[in-house]
Amino acid sequence: MRIAKQGSIFHLLSKTSSLVVDASDGVPQVVFFGGLLAFETDLASLLLASGRAVPRATFDAEGRLSMIPVHADANGARPALEGHRADGSAWAPKFRPGHIEYNESLVVYTVDPVAELGLQVVIEEAGPDVFRFAATLTNQATSDYQLQRLHVALPLPAHFREILEFPGRWTDEMRPQRAHLGLGARSWDNRRGRPVHQNAPGVFVGTAGFGETSGELLGVHLAWSGYHEMRIERLTDGRGDVQAGAALSPGEVLLGPNASFTGPWLYATWTDQGLNGASAAFHTFVRSRPNHPTTPRPVTLNTWEAVYFNHDAKKLFELASAAADVGIERFVLDDGWFMHRRDDNAGLGDWYVDPSVYPDGLAPLIDHVRRLGMEFGLWFEPEMVNPDSDLFRAHPDWALVTDGYVAPLARDQLVLDLSNNDVYAYLLERIDTILREHDIAYVKWDFNRDIVQGSHLGRASAYQQTLALYRLFGELNDRHPEVEFESCSSGGGRADYAITEFTKRVWTSDCIDALERQRIQRSFSYFFPPELMGAHIGPSPAHTTGRRHTLAFRAATAMFGHLGVECDVASISDRDRVALRRIIELHKESRALLHSGTVVRLDGSDPSALGHGVVSADRREAVFAYVQCATSATSVPHPLRLVGLDPDLRYSVSVIALGEPNEPYGPMRSEPAWMAGTVTMSGAAAMSLGVAMPVCNPETAVLIRVRAL
Repeated sequence: MRIAKQGSIFHLLSKTSSLVVDASDGVPQVVFFGGLLAFETDLASLLLASGRAVPRATFDAEGRLSMIPVHADANGARPALEGHRADGSAWAPKFRPGHIEYNESLVVYTVDPVAELGLQVVIEEAGPDVFRFAATLTNQATSDYQLQRLHVALPLPAHFREILEFPGRWTDEMRPQRAHLGLGARSWDNRRGRPVHQNAPGVFVGTAGFGETSGELLGVHLAWSGYHEMRIERLTDGRGDVQAGAALSPGEVLLGPNASFTGPWLYATWTDQGLNGASAAFHTFVRSRPNHPTTPRPVTLNTWEAVYFNHDAKKLFELASAAADVGIERFVLDDGWFMHRRDDNAGLGDWYVDPSVYPDGLAPLIDHVRRLGMEFGLWFEPEMVNPDSDLFRAHPDWALVTDGYVAPLARDQLVLDLSNNDVYAYLLERIDTILREHDIAYVKWDFNRDIVQGSHLGRASAYQQTLALYRLFGELNDRHPEVEFESCSSGGGRADYAITEFTKRVWTSDCIDALERQRIQRSFSYFFPPELMGAHIGPSPAHTTGRRHTLAFRAATAMFGHLGVECDVASISDRDRVALRRIIELHKESRALLHSGTVVRLDGSDPSALGHGVVSADRREAVFAYVQCATSATSVPHPLRLVGLDPDLRYSVSVIALGEPNEPYGPMRSEPAWMAGTVTMSGAAAMSLGVAMPVCNPETAVLIRVRAL
């Protein structure tokens, strides 16, 4: 990133986008976020040209719409900073310019000497065309300050008229939903303690009809794993902004003298290349972080849907042997290995190997798994406790509850208060001991219920609970850098840029129905690259929906993520075992591309079908999928246009067969002629003309390999 300065106006230049910030009047104001401007741009003239008319029946001068709107700005926007002192004063601050620092980041300090508050705004380039923003409030008085909200706001251009949002629920995460952006506000509050099931902490706002490959838009993502708020508003004067930040409960943050509060990072990217352009920027940023995995993602077997709580040693040994036989590289023992855990009603918190199930401990199973050449992984749900547990009977005060009320149960469990130092020390000791005493390469970290009415010493503590979680993850990462952690929360309930600072995988959904996963994984891909996306080949019928799918369709769906298997591979037919072995081999051949390339999603003219793919950085190789989700209105599918290639290169295009030889895709007299072998075509032709697709039954997929000649 380069920074140009003209007075108190700063021009931050990234790869293809520019951010212009006016810091001349207190809290900085983003006056432009869009396409790349010349480094020598006359910033004063840019501000002069964008100065707006002042209508009648309003204030004599238009109130600024800054990055932290406050009531005193007199612009009608919802304040992004709210709070007060015990006597109700200092509730409407107005900040004056302080000093400014700029080098690798832009830091603007402002102060309100009347309210005795200091406000700092930080702007950084997180990656090419991805900026991140955060604010810190400091109490400079000798009396306490009760903080209610500290969010960051970014302006929306007047021509942005459409919102893509992602509400969801368990087994149906991140369902895309479009809305028109008119006058007024649209807000998403999440008070569940995990960010994705109800409302994912990300949104896109852009020109009407923006799609995968075209349209101008702004993508934002809040890096926070707890309560959060997002809000998009269009004022009656035509201006608009998007605000986001942690959602604070009443009385939760009380700043003493000289104390500070820093809100979470808000990440944003601008593009005129549609959703694919935004995803490419977000993925590049995520892949640049120090904790991002750099080794091949091991094909994983998770035991949950194979054995549930039936931890029979003989069965598990057979399952491990069968897994190794088909090429699986990581064996993960799920829920049921610890004390009293024969079902989901008891045992959470008692993190000791259950001798009634494992009389010789976990070592024999781990040794067997390691002799087979696989890594061993283990399931934990550290933040939870069952009332029916030794831990709760000994320490009922460790639960995250509010005294005087009956705490609501979910899955017969409560949440532990991580802000309690004794709780924190116990969990750290137990997990650390298990990891030190066993050859464990991987931890599936689950979180299966919402936080409701959670208090620490009588005060709301969801915010502190989230910070304590990060601290626990950080300490375990430091002590066990060789162990990979997965974020799981009833599936994809906790997926954000903060939790993935500590985890190398996200369990995308408890639903592994391949049809549902097509949509869930597509939504996940808007913000996260495929190597972080746990994608498993499940059983048929699917346990959460009852649908039956061919092994080929289940594999084609899971192929594009961090591949895993979640079924009883020891009991599948010989035919399926041979096919699964071949599928895993095909994935291993392609995963270097799948886990490093550019994700492309195709705009389709047929709503019954989806198209997507991954293209290598040098555009010499790609894998695409055509997915027939439902019955088409036409008897012959539309061609699949292979976007993202180099128009000047020539490519060979062929089908990747996942099913049995000559297994038909659907009812047709003949397949397209090119599918009999390999067709050669230019990148320009492949992108504009595409390749013809076979007639497909609903819930059928075609995989295509593209290689430069």
